[in-house]
Amino acid sequence: MSSVLLEINGGVAEITLNRPDKYNAFTREMSLLLQEKLDKCASGEIRAVVITGAGKAFSAGQDLKEVIEMEGGGLGNILSEQLNPIVIKIRNLEKPVIAAVNGVAAGAGANIAIACDIVVASKSAGFIQAFSKIGLIPDSGGTYFLPRLIGLQKATALMMLGENISAEEAERIGMIYKAFPDENFKEEYRKLAAQLASMPTKALSLTKRALLDSSQNTLMQQLQLEDQLQVTAADSEDFAEGVKAFVEKRKPVFKGK
Repeated sequence: MSSVLLEINGGVAEITLNRPDKYNAFTREMSLLLQEKLDKCASGEIRAVVITGAGKAFSAGQDLKEVIEMEGGGLGNILSEQLNPIVIKIRNLEKPVIAAVNGVAAGAGANIAIACDIVVASKSAGFIQAFSKIGLIPDSGGTYFLPRLIGLQKATALMMLGENISAEEAERIGMIYKAFPDENFKEEYRKLAAQLASMPTKALSLTKRALLDSSQNTLMQQLQLEDQLQVTAADSEDFAEGVKAFVEKRKPVFKGK
């Protein structure tokens, strides 16, 4: 069976990392396949994306056995060709991407999760910045996203010490949006994805862009960007529908256009 599965239902694309016997650790084949699946999610019929894992893990990060077996025994082009493009595709995808962390998320697995727009986790899940334990630095965007989520001091400690953070602790410190009970985790993240898929997709994508750019903009630059993006949003069919529904005192029916 494929190491990455894609199921589309009701405007939601659910991508499942599917090497459960290896805790969904990334191989070259799996990384490139995930890139392909993310590219397919650019389709207009898809209005929200979920990335989750099969079995007991979200992802244990890079498959170190494959690294050892590589010629020269080094990391080679793993970051530039395999993992970094995944992060870039998630951030550039013009629709919300949910990481549904069903189990352990370690190393690159943890950082690909927090690169997503909204992160939810089962209460039995955990997040580990495991890089220091094998003499590496955090990668896959971790040093960019984590300090912005939880602050420099906390991110430094988690990355240097390599502590296992529970889903509930991750929610408490602002690393993730919510932790759900294991028994209804799938139901909850699918409900969230369905809600996002029914919303004005263009406005959500513009919100995503504004938030990402805010980390490098001055206040004046961000105000100007909001002005530009708001003009674009106001030109959408969904804005027209939203206003009409408000006036008519009914629930809007957005089409993502």
